[in-house]
Amino acid sequence: MEECKYCNEKYQHSWRTIVENEHFFANLDNHPVSPGHMKLISKRHVNSICELTDAEIIAMRDLMAEAQGYADRKYKPDGYNLGINQGEAAGQTVFHLHVHVIPRYNGDVANPIGGVRNIIAGMGDYTKR
Repeated sequence: MEECKYCNEKYQHSWRTIVENEHFFANLDNHPVSPGHMKLISKRHVNSICELTDAEIIAMRDLMAEAQGYADRKYKPDGYNLGINQGEAAGQTVFHLHVHVIPRYNGDVANPIGGVRNIIAGMGDYTKR
């Protein structure tokens, strides 16, 4: 089996790491879709959010708040998209749980209605269906 890059200690403690707690760490994304795009990554190797313990779920929530606070201060976004790609069909390329925290800015797209629903073309604007 190929080594998981998110399990590597060097990755977990790279210059990209912004904040961390006992169960998760937050890194700036290698291929950001907006300024401040981060990933919250489980320190334990799991593939699905459903595999997390109650303590890990709480730690994920707490670190998400801390990461958003960091982005609020540094980038001043107007909103966020939060996303998990789970499974190859959903676009997952690193099979280790990570949550994308994507700052959004007024005017960054012409019509933001539907948010993450825009993953599938034509499904974003649910008000017209």
